[in-house]
Amino acid sequence: MNKNVASRLVRAACTLAFACVASAAVHAADLLDTVKSRGTLRVGAESTYPPFNFKEQKTGEQSGFDADVARLIAAKLGVKAEFVNSEWSGILAGLASGKYDVIVNQVGITDERRKAFDFSEPYTISSPQLILKRDDKRDFKNLQDLKGKRLGVGQGSNYEKMAKDVSGVEVKSYPGAPEYLQDLAAGRVDAALNDSLMVSYLLKTSNLPLKAGAPLGKVEQMGIPIRKDNPQFKAAIDKAIADAKADGSLKQISMKWFGVDVSKPPAERK
Repeated sequence: MNKNVASRLVRAACTLAFACVASAAVHAADLLDTVKSRGTLRVGAESTYPPFNFKEQKTGEQSGFDADVARLIAAKLGVKAEFVNSEWSGILAGLASGKYDVIVNQVGITDERRKAFDFSEPYTISSPQLILKRDDKRDFKNLQDLKGKRLGVGQGSNYEKMAKDVSGVEVKSYPGAPEYLQDLAAGRVDAALNDSLMVSYLLKTSNLPLKAGAPLGKVEQMGIPIRKDNPQFKAAIDKAIADAKADGSLKQISMKWFGVDVSKPPAERK
């Protein structure tokens, strides 16, 4: 090969490599710059998942714990939250296609999802949790302790399957939480099982004489998924969450909706 041609090819390759690096660097800052320039943080939300994300019937306003968290993070970035509705089945695909900048909708942080997206630091932590009558003195620490007892669960839920996998537990399935909570309060079941976040919400909003029981199973962390290659944007989101934890504003939102600080593991909540 002619030396001049080879030299030009080398220079071209170097120029291309430099351009790719420069382009990647620009792209890394682009989303944060775009959000600030636009003045809005576009937030993907299911909007049909109370108490996390739903629309107020009278006003049509986006409401819920996640909606408040999204507004808080947007404010700390110096912008406003703009909600974009999506069905849960397609919410991650919408993020990948750039339909919105982030999702604030109780997305669990998993190794599989990390392959496609970056995640913020967790802002809620959850696990399955028992619900008991307020005056129940029995110490159920796990599902095995409920052998020979009656356990209320939502029909078709993960908790129904979880309970049915334990031999000896009499599992009673219900259309929803209101039904099994009523039966629990009336003594027709010995305990009920749901996600700890929902347990906190249900206990706060119901007037039934119930209390939270032991957390069970694997602890899960929920974070904010972000398209990859946006390190400055991710850092800004992480800082907003850290600041919200430090100044108490995240806890304040949590107390409003759940009566406990759901950014802490269930076993550490008061």
